[in-house]
Amino acid sequence: MTGSHSHTNTKQIANRFSKIEGHVRSIKEMVLSERDCSEILIQIAAVQSALQKAGKVVLEEHLEHCIVEAIRENDQKEPLDKFKDALSKFIR
Repeated sequence: MTGSHSHTNTKQIANRFSKIEGHVRSIKEMVLSERDCSEILIQIAAVQSALQKAGKVVLEEHLEHCIVEAIRENDQKEPLDKFKDALSKFIR
């Protein structure tokens, strides 16, 4: 299960992270221009929400493709162990 493989939502996921990256840069500029802390906190919350949504898309993609593929190939232990580890870090 290691190595390169393709996903159906790669472009969608990459686009989400590009938007998040731009949003984080905007927050940095807000800090540097000494904008109101409340405004900055609201923007940080928006980025956290966007990251959660992106994580959900990655999670769904992983379940629908990587885990299903591992089950088909009867190679479940390592992929499931990695998945459980990643999931425990993702969901806190």
